[in-house]
Amino acid sequence: MAAPLMENLSESLGSSEAAIRLILSVLIGYPFALFYRRYLFYKPPTIIHLFHTISGLCLAAFNFGTQLYHSALCIIVQFLMLRLMGRTVTAVLSSFTFQMVYLLAGYYFTATEEYDIKWTMPHCVLALKLIGLSFDYYDGGKEPSQLNAEQQKAALRTVPSLLEVCGFSYFYGGFLVGPQFTLRSYQSLVAGELTDNPGHPPNSVLPAVRRFSLGLLCLLIHAIFSPYYQDSYFLTDEYEAQPFWYRCVFMLLWAKVLLYKYVCCWVISEGVCILSGLGYNGRDEEGQHKWDACANMKVWLFETTPLFTGTISAFNINTNAWAARHVFKRLKFLGNKILSQTATLIFLAIWHGLHSGYILCFSMEFIIVNVERQAQALVRDSPLLTKVANSPLYPLIYAFQQFFHWLFMGYPLVAFCLFTYDKWLKVYSSVYFCGHIFFLAGYLVIPHLRKVLVPRRERADKKED
Repeated sequence: MAAPLMENLSESLGSSEAAIRLILSVLIGYPFALFYRRYLFYKPPTIIHLFHTISGLCLAAFNFGTQLYHSALCIIVQFLMLRLMGRTVTAVLSSFTFQMVYLLAGYYFTATEEYDIKWTMPHCVLALKLIGLSFDYYDGGKEPSQLNAEQQKAALRTVPSLLEVCGFSYFYGGFLVGPQFTLRSYQSLVAGELTDNPGHPPNSVLPAVRRFSLGLLCLLIHAIFSPYYQDSYFLTDEYEAQPFWYRCVFMLLWAKVLLYKYVCCWVISEGVCILSGLGYNGRDEEGQHKWDACANMKVWLFETTPLFTGTISAFNINTNAWAARHVFKRLKFLGNKILSQTATLIFLAIWHGLHSGYILCFSMEFIIVNVERQAQALVRDSPLLTKVANSPLYPLIYAFQQFFHWLFMGYPLVAFCLFTYDKWLKVYSSVYFCGHIFFLAGYLVIPHLRKVLVPRRERADKKED
């Protein structure tokens, strides 16, 4: 009964059945959260864990059928590692190796040349969650003085039960598309501590409705414009025959529309987390309650920033924070920030998949971000450029920055979305590798511009710093 209904619905909406199932599964988190608030908030933890486990398994079955065994197997293995190997480096390395190898094997055996919604999609979220669990359990055996503030907040002092790990892993607000959160946060949710109204469900309906509404708006934008900006158009003779400026503008608009696909899912999921209470984040400096603990998007910053670093900091926030906490900062022993940053980006590229496009995308991100930082330092240190940046010309400069920024946000995303060497090479050839040439040239030229535009005294001060 459900299969023909999903098939008819996907045909009428002009979308794939897998995509329809996914968005319905994200939306059904709201009635699940309402049920939890109304009937389970005061219940014992065991009942809440069971509810989260069963509801998550139902979502997995609805989307992926019998392939839900992949997530169940990895959760059980992770629990056994915690129990049998204890708080050891061996346990952390074993967890990291097993979860990543299992994920990458899944990528390898299910790979196609197009993006498909299959069991590996939520599994990449789960892999980070379980690896993070092993790190947090390991940190729980250390003295607080040995941990930074983030690690102290996430460290687990006791071993969790299997049911607790299942509830944490299958929680309906984060199982399919994220966000990442720690077991400590989940334990606080189950204990009824994540609320602005102690002892009672949180007053989070209105904040959740706001995120839900914003998520639906983003979904609507993507649904309206995505038929006009398809990935496949890049590979057509028609695209290649267009003028250079048209190819660039298409790339810019395509990137903007494409990213709304991720924005809508993350913002709607954030609303589910807020409604359940998991999104509660204490009070701000003015005493106002915050609901951004599970925010995976800063939508206003995403829309208004003219900087690549601004967009990166506004996009997929919790995954980036996970990578910073568990990869970048734990590579401090390398003694080189660039090496740590490179290793983190390589990890994220491999975590996304085995296609060459992921490696190229994240390598371009590394180059673009470093060139942008050099350019910002040049503008800041040059009196002439600072004066121009603060002049009445700024609105024009901002408009140019936005065009430039979104053009070259789209540029690395081409490789990310087209996956394979033959496809992304064809597109980059059609735009004459303009992104590679521009940023590599910028990397080489900016140091010479500093000599011309930055006073010698300023340069000397920088060297001393």
